[in-house]
Amino acid sequence: MAERGLEPAPAAVAALPPEVRAQLAELELELSEGDITQKGYEKKRSKLLSPYIPQTQETDSAAQKEHRNQTPAPSAAQTSAPSKYHRSRSGGARDERYRSDIHTEAVQAALAKHKEQKMALPMPTKRRSTFVQSPADACTPPDTSSASEDEGSLRRQAALSAALQQSLQNAESWINRSIQGSSTSSSASSTLSHGEVKGTSGSLADVFANTRIENFSAPPDVTTTTSSSSSSSIRPANIDLPPSGIVKGMHKGSNRSSLMDTADGVPVSSRVSTKIQQLLNTLKRPKRPPLKEFFVDDSEEIVEGIPQPDPNQPKPEGRQMTPVKGEPLGVICNWPPALESALQRWGTTQAKCPCLTALDVTGKPVYTLTYGKLWSRSLKLAYTLLNKLGTKNEPVLKPADRVALVYPNNDPVMFMVAFYGCLLAEVIPVPIEVPLTRKDAGGQQIGFLLGSCGIALALTSEVCLKGLPKTQNGEIVQFKGWPRLKWVVTDSKYLSKPPKDWQPHISPAGSEPAYIEYKTSKEGSVMGVTVSRLAMLSHCQALSQACNYSEGETVVNVLDFKKDAGLWHGMFANVMNKMHTVSVPYSVMKTCPLSWVQRVHAHKAKVALVKCRDLHWAMMAHRDQRDVSLSSLRMLIVTDGANPWSVSSCDAFLSLFQSHGLKPEAICPCATSAEAMTVAIRRPGVPGAPLPGRAILSMNGLSYGVIRVNTEDKNSALTVQDVGHVMPGGMMCIVRPDGPPQLCRTDEIGEICVSSRTGGMMYFGLAGVTKNTFEVIPVNSAGSPVGDVPFIRSGLLGFVGPGSLVFVVGKMDGLLMVSGRRHNADDIVATGLAVESIKTVYRGRIAVFSVSVFYDERIVVVAEQRPDASEEDSFQWMSRVLQAIDSIHQVGVYCLALVPANTLPKTPLGGIHISQTKQLFLEGSLHPCNILMCPHTCVTNLPKPRQKQPGVGPASVMVGNLVAGKRIAQAAGRDLGQIEENDLVRKHQFLAEILQWRAQATPDHVLFMLLNAKGTTVCTASCLQLHKRAERIASVLGDKGHLNAGDNVVLLYPPGIELIAAFYGCLYAGCVPVTVRPPHAQNLTATLPTVRMIVDVSKAACILTTQMLMRLLKSREAAATVDVKTWPTIIDTDDLPRKKLPQLYKPPTPEMLAYLDFSVSTTGMLTGVKMSHSAVNALCRAIKLQCELYSSRQIAICLDPYCGLGFALWCLCSVYSGHQSILIPPMELENNLFLWLATVNQYKIRDTFCSYSVMELCTKGLGNQVEVLKVRIHSSLAFPDQRDSTGPRYSAL
Repeated sequence: MAERGLEPAPAAVAALPPEVRAQLAELELELSEGDITQKGYEKKRSKLLSPYIPQTQETDSAAQKEHRNQTPAPSAAQTSAPSKYHRSRSGGARDERYRSDIHTEAVQAALAKHKEQKMALPMPTKRRSTFVQSPADACTPPDTSSASEDEGSLRRQAALSAALQQSLQNAESWINRSIQGSSTSSSASSTLSHGEVKGTSGSLADVFANTRIENFSAPPDVTTTTSSSSSSSIRPANIDLPPSGIVKGMHKGSNRSSLMDTADGVPVSSRVSTKIQQLLNTLKRPKRPPLKEFFVDDSEEIVEGIPQPDPNQPKPEGRQMTPVKGEPLGVICNWPPALESALQRWGTTQAKCPCLTALDVTGKPVYTLTYGKLWSRSLKLAYTLLNKLGTKNEPVLKPADRVALVYPNNDPVMFMVAFYGCLLAEVIPVPIEVPLTRKDAGGQQIGFLLGSCGIALALTSEVCLKGLPKTQNGEIVQFKGWPRLKWVVTDSKYLSKPPKDWQPHISPAGSEPAYIEYKTSKEGSVMGVTVSRLAMLSHCQALSQACNYSEGETVVNVLDFKKDAGLWHGMFANVMNKMHTVSVPYSVMKTCPLSWVQRVHAHKAKVALVKCRDLHWAMMAHRDQRDVSLSSLRMLIVTDGANPWSVSSCDAFLSLFQSHGLKPEAICPCATSAEAMTVAIRRPGVPGAPLPGRAILSMNGLSYGVIRVNTEDKNSALTVQDVGHVMPGGMMCIVRPDGPPQLCRTDEIGEICVSSRTGGMMYFGLAGVTKNTFEVIPVNSAGSPVGDVPFIRSGLLGFVGPGSLVFVVGKMDGLLMVSGRRHNADDIVATGLAVESIKTVYRGRIAVFSVSVFYDERIVVVAEQRPDASEEDSFQWMSRVLQAIDSIHQVGVYCLALVPANTLPKTPLGGIHISQTKQLFLEGSLHPCNILMCPHTCVTNLPKPRQKQPGVGPASVMVGNLVAGKRIAQAAGRDLGQIEENDLVRKHQFLAEILQWRAQATPDHVLFMLLNAKGTTVCTASCLQLHKRAERIASVLGDKGHLNAGDNVVLLYPPGIELIAAFYGCLYAGCVPVTVRPPHAQNLTATLPTVRMIVDVSKAACILTTQMLMRLLKSREAAATVDVKTWPTIIDTDDLPRKKLPQLYKPPTPEMLAYLDFSVSTTGMLTGVKMSHSAVNALCRAIKLQCELYSSRQIAICLDPYCGLGFALWCLCSVYSGHQSILIPPMELENNLFLWLATVNQYKIRDTFCSYSVMELCTKGLGNQVEVLKVRIHSSLAFPDQRDSTGPRYSAL
């Protein structure tokens, strides 16, 4: 192993010129950061020091001679080299809120533009191998991590060590000039193999004896001894020995003449046997690296190119922003010192005032909780929790303990009583969702939160307890990952009335925790945001001031009352201000979407808390009831107004309900997060005042994190609305989302951070994550802190616009970093929904996330497919979605999967559980019914090709060929050059010659059999028959088409033997055939343009087809799509003259073009490949060897014969190998599902070739008849058709 030699003390380096010292420091920095390899560092460093070391050699030649006579120093002063690897490694709500008419028009325009540009396609490229054929030694993989390179490195190190040895032999004079009493040495900077610098004198070893020597892993060196007298005789006077009396086992005063040092500095006896000496000399040789180092993936070496920033990308140009302050938080004399005090005040003085109204499943009020009832029942619960659950000496609950609140979303009354009962008992409530099964999505993470909070008690209602899943013994099941809980029913009949002298302890609000709100992160982990009593009170005060709440107002709450804005407004702020909350649960919204509008009308509500989905549902159900009035609303708080696509829902709702009294200034979007709570909210406007403006931003600029007004194509614009101003008493800044929290520029997108008393205080039990989120100190561009006030990260991405208005463009949890660009998952969802998704997928059931593939993130889209959607409709929708995302967002989609309805994991309120869906995708457990993978459009950093490695080291020989390099990056098939030497086919280089030879040698041998849907043979072709028909077609091409050699001819035939004969007829005439799938007579509008596109791109001079297809091309229906006059010459081959060509064409060289292979991808992209005669020959030979094809074999082919391997098996291989091919057109399976398998069984076929769609059609249609079939197949090879790009898939029949 290479080891690092010793270096002079820092004072020696200080004597060098300043520019040299600066360059040395820069080299050290590059080495520490991994920007330069160890060898490169040594080379550059030795080059820098070379002008100065020889000068010291010339100044003291006498000392140099004397130095050469000294005994070599022991190698104990060598330190082991560090590792060579310094490089750093790369490391649901309902979706109606995405509905946007503007965005839908933009997507449709982008798709139309894509269709117009469809014809502008690249010309076909010649197919060639990715790896160039080279000698075996040129394909040796790199072995930089193994000892196989030690031979070369030892030669380089030997030369380096010789130069260093020569220079260090007289280093005393240099050190005398440089070191001024230094007692420490700099760390080693050069790398030397163990045992190389053995000639250094003992005096130099003493000079560096004060260096701190670590515990070495190098082998001991007892080959040399050092005399104490000789060492002291030449030691410079100004060099001090180390103050310590011990140097690795050698004590002061020890007789060094009788002791020798090992490499570890351990003294040993000088009497060493010869065998031990030889063993130690062997151990001094370079070691091989550990086996694990062979498998270290170094992305800089194996990847063609890590995505680099675009040099032309837009960059922020504004000045550094300054924190924005909200208005001061007003002080009102009658505000209570704590939220519990407000409840006590209203519960005792205004006992009959309504506090909360609950609705039944039909949307009608079922129960109203007054402030008096809320106070009395909360008091009873608090007393019961503290005094009746355990004994007096051993209570079950103590103040500051945590309890879980498990209440359904349709029971806000019981939840409110339980929550305030916990506050009065000074117990910390943790509201969670009701578990429905043992395998709820995210249930295990909720259990982890309960366990980390130390929760052993759960409060619930009697109705909810009865609905929980139970075991056979009637006990509640143990939910996966949950701690064991004791369930307590909080219904009034189970609570104890407190004594008259018992009162809860209500202290002024402080920093003690009040409650814990759970939050699910992007990765799926659940964290508990702890909110203090002071933050809870301050937040209520800020909301009251911002929303101008007053006593007696009615609030309609459509949100989840257990968390976020539904809890803050509907449970806290209403008690603070003695307001009346009407809670509309999610279950009511599903049955009666207009119920919240009816409640506003019936109660003359002043405020409504909604989401965009509620606005959309109300618009859909508007026709059911028209006599409603929203004139009483002064605030319509849209709590997901931070979603960029909320502006469309707000505009549409206002347009529809403005005639019902809704005022434009009443719509108030807001932005919230679990950590920072309410970040910003738009204040209710003045009637008649102009509404705030919108920001029309460029999506391309947003992907680079900068704000640019859209001036390009309107399809790539994003219109966002403001979410108002900063909350009262708060301060806001924007920091960069990655790296240190540096303040953004004024035209830069970043994460919104808030500093106020109204935010959360920590993640419970997670100190490290808490510091990074709740204790952020922003820094400026120089890295210096900007003030000492801590900020809280909100998880929202946005900027502060003119007038201190806050704009939000996305969330950190939805951020997708692909190739250095930022994309928002909500934007991708909105684009997908804009592509006519109603008939194919469910609007609210689309998940977008990213997965790491080959050192970069890739986008995955998963949606639930409607049961009545056909496969064709699904693939058409998926193809259009890919085109729209590529056109609007300029990013490729790695995978688009459609799963059956109701199979994706759901959140409690019906949205898609993103992290759980991602986990199922990574595990391969999604079970999609349709999938479209496009890795070729987004994975562009594939591995580099193998490079030649100089020499093979001992480690490669020892480990073997398998561990010859870092990665196994290629596989090789059998060599085609050393086989078939005696085969007669080797005499012919062209398929046309092979067919002519077979027509002479075996004229009656049948090559092809064509079957119909009934399984009967409708046509056969022997070698001679095929040859004669090809001659006639070649004659027609010359007579009627007037074609020359090299002209392209389109073959437009249904699957059959006519296609094969036309192909060889073109070869006989010297023309280049282009096989094209014929248009469908019932769908000319969709299929005929593809034919026209291939004809145009291939520049075909003629079309060969049948009479039926020729009439179809010239029909009126076809003329409506493609002008008939623009077709090239069309020749039908149904009636051919009995005429032969005088001479068949023979290409002058095998590199001449044989045919063109065109295919159309699922995204509508046309790809053309040029196939030469030599490539055709090699392809057929490889298939013959791999499938063991010879004249007596029979194979069955059920593939489309128009491109790729299907064409090669259908038209080429039988002529080359001489086997008999039974041709089954795939379209015949639609009339007879048994056809393919029955043919295999009837003819005792050993090998069959089919497509995925054929296998799927048979397995779906014949799955319940497997016992009847009893088909035995030696091998079934499935090849992807044009819609399948999921990679290899095998099925056992």
